[in-house]
Amino acid sequence: MNLSKKNLLTAASAVTLLATGCEKNLLEQNNPNLATTATFWKTSDDAVRASTACYAGLQAVGMYRRWFSFLYDGRDDIGWSQSPYTPLQEVTKFVQTDYNFEVTSSAYRDSYRTIDRCNQVLANVPGIEMDAALKTRILSEAYFLRALSYFNLVSLFGNVPLSTQPGSLEYRPPQGTEAQVWALVISDLQAAIGTGSTPNLPVSYTSGTDRGRATVGAARTLLGKAYMQNKRWADAQAQFALVIGSNTYSLVNYTDNFRHTTENNAESIFEVQFLDVNIGGPDGQGGVDANTAQGFQRPKFFGPPQNGGTANLGFTDCEVRPWVVNEFLQEGTTSGQRDPRLAATIFYNYRAFPSALPLSADTLVYDQSRPADFAAVTYGFRNRYRGDAFNLGRTYWRKYQSDYYRGDENFDSPINFRVMRYADVLLLQAEALNEQNQTAAAVPLVNLVRRRAGLADLPASASASQAAMRAQLRHERITELTGEGLRWFDLQRYGQLDTQAGVDQLKQHDAQFNNFVLGKSRLLPLPQQDVDLAKLTQNPQY
Repeated sequence: MNLSKKNLLTAASAVTLLATGCEKNLLEQNNPNLATTATFWKTSDDAVRASTACYAGLQAVGMYRRWFSFLYDGRDDIGWSQSPYTPLQEVTKFVQTDYNFEVTSSAYRDSYRTIDRCNQVLANVPGIEMDAALKTRILSEAYFLRALSYFNLVSLFGNVPLSTQPGSLEYRPPQGTEAQVWALVISDLQAAIGTGSTPNLPVSYTSGTDRGRATVGAARTLLGKAYMQNKRWADAQAQFALVIGSNTYSLVNYTDNFRHTTENNAESIFEVQFLDVNIGGPDGQGGVDANTAQGFQRPKFFGPPQNGGTANLGFTDCEVRPWVVNEFLQEGTTSGQRDPRLAATIFYNYRAFPSALPLSADTLVYDQSRPADFAAVTYGFRNRYRGDAFNLGRTYWRKYQSDYYRGDENFDSPINFRVMRYADVLLLQAEALNEQNQTAAAVPLVNLVRRRAGLADLPASASASQAAMRAQLRHERITELTGEGLRWFDLQRYGQLDTQAGVDQLKQHDAQFNNFVLGKSRLLPLPQQDVDLAKLTQNPQY
């Protein structure tokens, strides 16, 4: 979907103004070019534009554009930070002291901005005279996007306010418990899907201008994920079975999932649409109007450091723990090569990770003219902040980087962020089945993912028991999904953040978990300004 902000100025302005109090007599002049609450919400075009403004919320800096990647991939046991931006380090190391810090507070704020836009659609679109099928679809999309926003909020912040109507000076939404927030996520997704024989959302979109909007497969997948986080295995299995049985999705070339030239492909279930353009003005740090950029900023912030002091690569604010490389090296392909997903996921120096497995074919690394085994290339990367050569054992993110087509990294990248893809569904379905003691039924699903990577089918020992399959699935999710913002949800679902034994296990390969405090660090602090103004109860031990 071309969710261009150039086409959203009127809609975004209108939905933002609806939630903003205005001082009387401050300015008596009317701008004839600006939509108001009196002139908007009249036509089907207004409804579509307002719906598109909801999707634009996902492009905010606090959400998928930048900070979500740090709050998920930076805080798990795979990613870590040595950023010179000390407060950012503190968030990933569980020692945050500023509860109004821009990274966490903007994630909270931008999520609620998106929720408020959805609430306005849900409150105002029913009153518009328009095509009934289109109206149903737009309302269902709003339910889906509100659910997605709360799905992230409850996973990051826990007990958050339950805002279900347009914001106003008088409206004070109640603070919900985690269980209540999850209940809203589930009910919103059920509303998005509908109860009739024909789902409210389409299976796919034939129009290129609608590409990227929510489908019934996206709603069912997110509903299955919500059930998984609440250990409702049978309910999750039922949703994933419908997604798999729809025959809508299939596995594609692995790297096609992280490139701008192969977006919205057959494996993609839902992705946030990005462009490397600046429409109408400077980027800044991510505004809410039509003048801000639409680019994905993770590649610049996660990218490797300067190459020989010449190429403008990444800020290296988040890196990969070296233990993950060894996870990939546990087994090779049927042709005796290294798992090709390793080279697609991580920049690493093979000399620092001895293995009998030879290197697999790879693309070039930025402006290097040689095939990128990253051994010789690593020598050229230098620390952009301190000027010293990096230790050859350091490992950097490759997934979502622009090295396949550029010699550097722009601040804004055109690569879409894949929120949900089919391989994740297959592995989650296998997990749901295994947790119900249907281990044998889980095996074929795992093998589909393994075969795509060139690996052999699971050995019998991996499915000899529920416990053995559980351990195998946790390994499979690392090798398939590392760097996609999913590991934090996995750790929460596994219960590893709730017991000292679980945290101690994470400490073995990630030192930041030495700072993890049970009963506290699983959640981020609520922004203190919101706690004070809305009289919220701050999360425990903050």
